[in-house]
Amino acid sequence: MTFQCEMPDHFSGDEELLAVLRSARTIAVVGASPKPERDSHRVTNYLIEKGFDVYPVNPGQEVILGRTCYPNLAAVPVKLDIVDVFINPERVEPIVDEAIAVGAKAVWLQLCIIHNPAAQKARDAGLAVVMNRCLMVEHGRLKTTS
Repeated sequence: MTFQCEMPDHFSGDEELLAVLRSARTIAVVGASPKPERDSHRVTNYLIEKGFDVYPVNPGQEVILGRTCYPNLAAVPVKLDIVDVFINPERVEPIVDEAIAVGAKAVWLQLCIIHNPAAQKARDAGLAVVMNRCLMVEHGRLKTTS
């Protein structure tokens, strides 16, 4: 399936990205994959290597990168700082609803994952929102201490 990227209605600047990254310890990766060739696998591995507490979320998997995989955000046993999303933009809104319900601090939509109404809903609920950015790339680029 192919889709075109929508334009985000808000572009996060470096200060906003740094604030999200510096305050994060726990990250759920929604759409994490056990396949090493997938971006979600590489990013999950990177975050683990950088010392984050990472919780893969994929209802079709039991373990990814040695970590228990959860079927949804509500099943993750800790409070989440970032919900990092690697799913089709059409499926984002329910994930944002879950992120709000579990009290996550931020929703991070990976490259070409943009859903402006869901992002606004998250912002209205007090969450930080990043869209169309790779968490791994931005973490490395900004040279955060995590």
